[in-house]
Amino acid sequence: MSTVSYYTAEGLKKLREELDYLKSVMRPKASADIAEARDKGDLSENAEYDAAKEAQGMLEMRIAKLEDVHSNARLIDETHLDVSKVLVLSNVKIKNQTNGMEMKYTLVAESEADLKTGKISVTSPIGKGLLGKSVGEFAEITVPNGVLKFEILEISRD
Repeated sequence: MSTVSYYTAEGLKKLREELDYLKSVMRPKASADIAEARDKGDLSENAEYDAAKEAQGMLEMRIAKLEDVHSNARLIDETHLDVSKVLVLSNVKIKNQTNGMEMKYTLVAESEADLKTGKISVTSPIGKGLLGKSVGEFAEITVPNGVLKFEILEISRD
């Protein structure tokens, strides 16, 4: 049974592009690799053929997984999101109460998380701890190395 995944328009577009690339470019390439290896002789002792078949199997599994994710993907309608609380797609400015450091994150679906660009998953410990909070509230978040306390300074949407 598949679970529903929520995506931004950008994230859903990337998912579709990857799926299209695997189907239109990589699948024909895998078939060509198998045909080329088959032409090299006895299949019972052909390691190149076995490797090409294995690669094709892995590709087909990846395609099936992405098709499943895509069929259960839901687009997040940003116009109906409450801007007074931290929700998915919120831009949140927080202040660490221990060291005074301020950080800004965007909460996104797990599949779109990228810490380098400041996008954290709503299912991560920090994401879960911030969800539902309002400006001025404090979030105590348990992380692997202890408890962090953050103050919510600002909530916005792009």
